[in-house]
Amino acid sequence: MFEVRHPVHASKREHYAELVTQARGLLAGEHDLIANAANFSALVYHSLSELNWAGFYLFDGRELVVGPFQGKPACIRIALGRGVCGTAAQMRQTQLVRDVHAFDGHIACDAASQSEIVVPLVKPDGNLLGVWDVDSPLIGRFDEDDRDGMQALCAVFMASVST
Repeated sequence: MFEVRHPVHASKREHYAELVTQARGLLAGEHDLIANAANFSALVYHSLSELNWAGFYLFDGRELVVGPFQGKPACIRIALGRGVCGTAAQMRQTQLVRDVHAFDGHIACDAASQSEIVVPLVKPDGNLLGVWDVDSPLIGRFDEDDRDGMQALCAVFMASVST
């Protein structure tokens, strides 16, 4: 049985490094997209503070469709280029939004969300798998350390499903 560890860290970077190690262990040997996405979402949601949503939107060839997540019910479909998730998917660039109300076209799936970080998930062949989306009820919750940490976590996730 896997157990989420909550060690005390001197820095956010150290915390993410520990999460990367935990994610590698959790996903090791399993290559099923849905199983790994579900466990990955639970790991991150229960390991980082001040989150109200953590999960996946998967690209179906036309739009993003909600996948495994932790948190309140979410928007089901998001067009490419729309909102933070659609922008990350279309641009294929991580979107770090300190205040969602300042993001033109933000989609308010949960009115409690105040900040958001979205990492595009691109397969080795260059095709879009989807996006990893994390929301917080606090303005300014995410910073560059979170960007680096989330991108490192997503690299572990992508390695687990890309074989």
